[in-house]
Amino acid sequence: MQIHQVKRLHKNKHKKLVGRGGKRGTTSGKGTKGQKARSGRKIRPEIRDVIKRIPKLRGRGKNIFQSIQTKPQPINFAALEVFKDGEKVSPKTLMAKSLVRYEGGKLPKVKILAGGELTKKLKFENCQFSDDARAKIEKAGGTIK
Repeated sequence: MQIHQVKRLHKNKHKKLVGRGGKRGTTSGKGTKGQKARSGRKIRPEIRDVIKRIPKLRGRGKNIFQSIQTKPQPINFAALEVFKDGEKVSPKTLMAKSLVRYEGGKLPKVKILAGGELTKKLKFENCQFSDDARAKIEKAGGTIK
């Protein structure tokens, strides 16, 4: 064995020399400052910006499902003149006569309103009614199921 073949058991440990001078720690006023120098998450998360843009709503966590619920589509008596006497009126038949549209790929809820006059005896199924409409249907001799 010769002197140039001798190796250390442990490698040299070098001290980290940064900044030196002043009372400002590792970088001593030079180098990284600002957002990247802060602890924790380095970059501002995008979802935070999205959340900040949403307006504050009172009780938003509790009432979120009320905004998702769909309102029934209104139908007046004047629009029901396309039906024949004694015919059944339901969301399906209204869809067939193109008086209502699909909502989210589903049959819509329908509310019958008392606009106009009902001249025929019609059978109503799976619909909601206003109080005046219910009275007019019963007066005309129609049935509600």
